[in-house]
Amino acid sequence: MNMPATADTTADTTAADTITADTTTVAAALRVSIGLLVRRLRQIPVEGELTLSETSALARLDRGGPTTPGALAKQEQISPQSMGATLGALEARGLIERAPDPADGRRAVMSITEAGRQLLRSRRTAKVQQLSRALSTEFTPGELDQLAAITPLLERLAQNI
Repeated sequence: MNMPATADTTADTTAADTITADTTTVAAALRVSIGLLVRRLRQIPVEGELTLSETSALARLDRGGPTTPGALAKQEQISPQSMGATLGALEARGLIERAPDPADGRRAVMSITEAGRQLLRSRRTAKVQQLSRALSTEFTPGELDQLAAITPLLERLAQNI
């Protein structure tokens, strides 16, 4: 009687090992291919080039709305000093603006300007156009359907990392 239980346990352990090996293989392949795609997208020249930190802070202000430099530094997981330098560069270019915090006049609240929104839109448009060109020239309709079907899965994966 103990023998079937041992056989079942071994089968369960083997299935778990296989799943781990399969997920590890998929994870490694995704890391390589998504990493390559991200690097290539970053290489697309865009007018009004920003650093990665500037782009990230500007996009966060666009998505999340006005916030304090300290809160933004915490969200971006960088030091307040680094965020101060990033925000200073963006402010000098007129991409963000500073206003007194209505709750505490000693603090500032940063928000994106229309020029900042326009710059983000042009960057996104350039990258989408480059992707669109590659998709239209290098992929079959069936492959496009496969890529379209996987995008919700990639978004869900990103949200669960």
